[in-house]
Amino acid sequence: MRTEDGYIINKCLNGNSAAFGFLVDKYKASVYAFAYSELRNFHDAEDVTQEVFVKAYQKLKTLRRWDNFLAWLYSITSNLCKMWIRSKSRRPDRDFIEDQDPETLNEPSINPYDEDSVFETLHEALNSLPDTYRQVLTLYYLGGMDSNEIARFLGTSPTAVRHRLSRARLQLREEMVGMMSETFEVKKLQASFTFRIVEAVKRINVNPVPVAKGLPWGLSLATGIIVAFLSIGTHLSFINPTGSMSGSLLPGESKVLKVGEIPVDVLKVSNISVLSNQQLKGTGLGSVVPSLQNALFMAPQAEGGTWTKKTDMPTNRGQLSISEVNGKIYVIGGVSKVGGPFSLVEEYDPATDKWTRKADMPTSRYFLATSVVNRKIYAIGGEKLDGVFSAVEEYDPVSDKWTEKTDLPFPRTCLSACTANGKIYAIGGMAARANWLSADVEEYDPITNTWTRKADMPTPRMCLCTVTVNGKIYAIGGLPGNWPPTAVMEEYDPVSDTWTKKADMITPRTYFTTVVINEKILAIGGTKDWSWPGDAILAPTMEEYDPIADKWTEKGNMPEPRMYCPASLVNGKIYVIGGLSAKNQIMTIVEEYDPNAVGKSINFKGKLPTTWGDVRTALNK
Repeated sequence: MRTEDGYIINKCLNGNSAAFGFLVDKYKASVYAFAYSELRNFHDAEDVTQEVFVKAYQKLKTLRRWDNFLAWLYSITSNLCKMWIRSKSRRPDRDFIEDQDPETLNEPSINPYDEDSVFETLHEALNSLPDTYRQVLTLYYLGGMDSNEIARFLGTSPTAVRHRLSRARLQLREEMVGMMSETFEVKKLQASFTFRIVEAVKRINVNPVPVAKGLPWGLSLATGIIVAFLSIGTHLSFINPTGSMSGSLLPGESKVLKVGEIPVDVLKVSNISVLSNQQLKGTGLGSVVPSLQNALFMAPQAEGGTWTKKTDMPTNRGQLSISEVNGKIYVIGGVSKVGGPFSLVEEYDPATDKWTRKADMPTSRYFLATSVVNRKIYAIGGEKLDGVFSAVEEYDPVSDKWTEKTDLPFPRTCLSACTANGKIYAIGGMAARANWLSADVEEYDPITNTWTRKADMPTPRMCLCTVTVNGKIYAIGGLPGNWPPTAVMEEYDPVSDTWTKKADMITPRTYFTTVVINEKILAIGGTKDWSWPGDAILAPTMEEYDPIADKWTEKGNMPEPRMYCPASLVNGKIYVIGGLSAKNQIMTIVEEYDPNAVGKSINFKGKLPTTWGDVRTALNK
């Protein structure tokens, strides 16, 4: 019987090595989790997982039943783990090996790469469990498999798996189960793992599957009767003029990738033709290729939605600010490396993916802050090459006109601004050349065109982010003077004029951006550290904050990590515009993030093997 895995294996055996990447994406988490359950070492488990897939590709032609691919991977992984343990026990550099009890040589060593107490506690907890319990726990929490998938992998029943999971949890303290889940989440394989495997196997020659010869007359007649009978069903139609079948032997709702990092709709079996002799000579995935939008941005590094490349920003500039009004995004100010600061305003329409030039801002500047009240944008503070600004200017997108407003009382740059209860709050920043960090909070009332001093922010800092959720303002991250940046977050209540300490970000960062979606805060991009005059250490991982739970969680990686990258929310999608690279190069890239889409994200730049790239690109045509 033709299977999902069988289709891909057939492609691999007939010269399309890039198709193997789909199998890697589908099963790498399972193999990695099982390897870790045997080795209790994340680094070793990743090495073994890589070896498993390379060996599986090398031996692919020996697999007789393609629908047994997962069980076959289990067998390869089990054998390689045993060999790995034996090889480590024989290494001449093992400490005091001559004094070890022979029984202990078969036990994996404590992970030398993660020696903090959290990992040691995790290892001790897992080591206290029977092998069968440890296996199902790691496959469930690290591999992301359900009981049916674990049962298939281990060759047992789903009921047995559920019993083992239940008993394993009972033997561990509740807090240990929670810690294990969080620890495994940050130790999952990166998406680049798939592309390393594809790059490796494309240099391995696999003998093609021989083309079937004509059948004996009697068998041909019997086969013809069977095909005629099956063609009455809904999943097999008549042969088309090219010699291939226009239908599929699999149900229309089946999907090639129901687990893995490539979106599940990459290959729907109902849209895949049965291979013919002509098709086997090609490099595509069948005569019917599903249409995907922006396929190259739909493969992930962690939990999250999908990223889509959009039209680049027309003007090469950095340290700008953006605001959204009426579904359109306005990019304001900034600076280039060859010229001075900009007064330029450009409008981006996500609906049409087009840019339009607008009226210039009266005061050229960069490192400014912008905020919106009553569908008007207020540009606040910032700097130019010779000093810091206190200028405040209002932009009306409807009339495309600017109006001067009352200056900011305390001139500063690298500040942040947000709106709460119809008023704007300018928070933090620096007095530029004086290097005077600010904890100042000043409230602007657009109706009276006046500023009022408010309670200082507890932690003075610049290049922070501020956002409003349910009437409260959250001041997040930033640079507290010298490097490295801070992870601190403080909540400001405009009604009581008081500050409250909240949970720190997972990753300390500055030069980043924040967006509020579904009453949660998403932190995107930025810099973790910077050792001058070297490259910046970027923060690719997005993190989400839940104000109710007062907790941060990781939500996946940006396709193109960068700093100074402002973002806006439009119709439930996030648009990240421009930024600087780790080498401080200005970027004009625009990317759309859909947090609700099925799929995940990965930066393919510099990592994509040619053949694998051809496969992914072909799916987009």
